[in-house]
Amino acid sequence: MKAVGIDPGTKSMDICAIKNQKIVYESCVPTKEVAKNPKKLIDELEKAEPFDVLAAPSGYGIEPTNLKRIPQEKLEEWYYNYILLTQKKYIEEAVEKNVFGALLYYAMTQAIKEIKKRDYKTIFIPGIINLPTVPIHRKYNKLDMGTADKLAVTALATHQQTKNKPNFNTSFILIEMGFGYNSVIAVEKGKIIDGIGGTTIQAPGFLTLGGMDAELTQLGKNWQKQHIFQGGLSTITRHKTPKQLLNNLDNKKERNALKSMLEGVEKAVRSIKSTTKTNKTLLSGRLTKKPQIKKRLTNKLKDYDVRVLDDLLGARETKKTSQGYALVANGLSGGSYKELIEHLEIDEAKGSCIDYIKHPKAKEIREEFVKFK
Repeated sequence: MKAVGIDPGTKSMDICAIKNQKIVYESCVPTKEVAKNPKKLIDELEKAEPFDVLAAPSGYGIEPTNLKRIPQEKLEEWYYNYILLTQKKYIEEAVEKNVFGALLYYAMTQAIKEIKKRDYKTIFIPGIINLPTVPIHRKYNKLDMGTADKLAVTALATHQQTKNKPNFNTSFILIEMGFGYNSVIAVEKGKIIDGIGGTTIQAPGFLTLGGMDAELTQLGKNWQKQHIFQGGLSTITRHKTPKQLLNNLDNKKERNALKSMLEGVEKAVRSIKSTTKTNKTLLSGRLTKKPQIKKRLTNKLKDYDVRVLDDLLGARETKKTSQGYALVANGLSGGSYKELIEHLEIDEAKGSCIDYIKHPKAKEIREEFVKFK
């Protein structure tokens, strides 16, 4: 079986195809280019043909869902609502203001509309919150416990920690640090049991706001999706890339910004340790490849067994999240990773991430969303 995954990164959208547990095709397309011309992503995707299944960009995650279930006339609204937790008008407003993160959401939506026109078996995959292995009491009033790409890379990590072994009995903490969001996921005895998503880590990511004091919502009055894409290290230091920030660590502002992000990740790791017994910690994501970040984070966690997550065989340029997307697509379609996916209970994931909101405003939130069954 040949399975393809698309990881919708804030910086680039990566396409990864795997066959016989080896990567056979890779391509990375800058997200800005996809936003301007979604056909560029499709052109790269076509180079991976023929393939059996495609895991499409799945945002915050939803129960395993075939794209064919979604009518063309409802697709755009459904995708903005249930996959991206926003509305079309807010993203279009943010795109006009050139808000970088909004370009990603716009690119994802335009890409999925193009994919719908093709005769691919296309599926959407869950996020951490959709899994039955995460206890319900940890889900209350949460939306982001780790988005679909974070689940995908956790599946990859579970495979990498247990390959050539007769079972999936592994425990670890996964730190995933991307251009936009950071997340920390806990796996206990081969089951994903907890997650702290990028919007709940109490510190900014490079691009994004991260967890915020809820008092800000009443001070800021009118909050929209674009405001989550701002307020990170990029906003604090006015540097557009992590490289620019790291090249200016002689300045107090840059040092404090980096310290804020790394301390937030450390706190998340030590917090999630309360739900797992392991000290094994795996690093993944664009930012963990930066020596200054890796060294500082490892020093903060010197009482943990910190290791770098390995790529799949054959990887040269794609992010581990896209490799995970392809792995999950393979397993959900009965391929060689089927037993892994069943052990992780990804095939049993249910609902969407708005299902666990218990605040009185939940009714108002749900009324704004498309009622699609």
